[in-house]
Amino acid sequence: MHMAELPHILYFNQTSVNNRIISLLKDPYRIYIGVTRRLINLFAGRISDKTYIRLRWLITFGRRINLENPVTFNEKLQWLKLNNHNPLYTRLVDKYEVKKYIASLIGDEHIIPTIGVYERAEDIDFDALPGQFVLKTTHDSGGIVICRDKSKLNKEEVVKKLNKFLQTDFYIYTREWPYKNVPRRIIAEQYIAVPNIDLRDYKFLCFDGVPKIMYVAADRFTSGEETSFDFFDMDYNHIKAKNGHPNTKRTLERPQGFERMKELAAKLSAGFPHVRIDFYDINGKIYFGEMTFFHMSGFAKFVPDNLDKLMGKYLKLPVEVRE
Repeated sequence: MHMAELPHILYFNQTSVNNRIISLLKDPYRIYIGVTRRLINLFAGRISDKTYIRLRWLITFGRRINLENPVTFNEKLQWLKLNNHNPLYTRLVDKYEVKKYIASLIGDEHIIPTIGVYERAEDIDFDALPGQFVLKTTHDSGGIVICRDKSKLNKEEVVKKLNKFLQTDFYIYTREWPYKNVPRRIIAEQYIAVPNIDLRDYKFLCFDGVPKIMYVAADRFTSGEETSFDFFDMDYNHIKAKNGHPNTKRTLERPQGFERMKELAAKLSAGFPHVRIDFYDINGKIYFGEMTFFHMSGFAKFVPDNLDKLMGKYLKLPVEVRE
């Protein structure tokens, strides 16, 4: 998820930037990956989905992708991008429309209240918003502004950032086709975080309605460190794996609502070969976050690759599509 860079209201500080620069300098291959990916992105609009996926895969993993007989989780995600075009997915990745769908299945009590919906950033009446709130673009991943103190809000800078988010074509750089036709809007949501507590995101990777793996995204908004990912099985045993982000240095206690989140994830994921269901646990109260059909767009290495292979076994490609 991309985090914008606004002081006082967003996940951003100079320490985080410095840490990322140092990390890059220690690993020249990551610089190569970033530069070559940007080069193919320059021509992304002229490249077919399959060609883009093959090129980006080769750059990221250093080998050709097996789309004819995919085995790993990441490979199968790319196959699903190209072959499993369920029209419902577009509604479910829309951060505004998905709320109605989720509420119909598990109830309004699990939905973060929406304060407003806007076609343009200039339409936002900041005076009418509460002292704390969250702004999100509905059509992408990471277009978010978190306001903890409206008195410190630079409204002009927020409008500028939101307009930049609205112009982002998330599909063209990931080939996650559900995002292709999502209406580009902005929603204002109620701020749900607990003061002085790291807001953790609990993300359940589900296969045919069965949650198999969960990871915690932590250290995102308060610590100044890079976002961390830590994977767990369904008994909350820690799994030794890294995927796109480091593990946390903190203790990740079992959340109060872990069992309830498992139940809700199973219900919401029923009928899909694979989907990731995200939740927040605020003192035992569970809030839905989002549905994601292509975790990390299928372009983030698992280190070691055991988990990539294991989830590849869990993910059964739809027979009716394969035939």
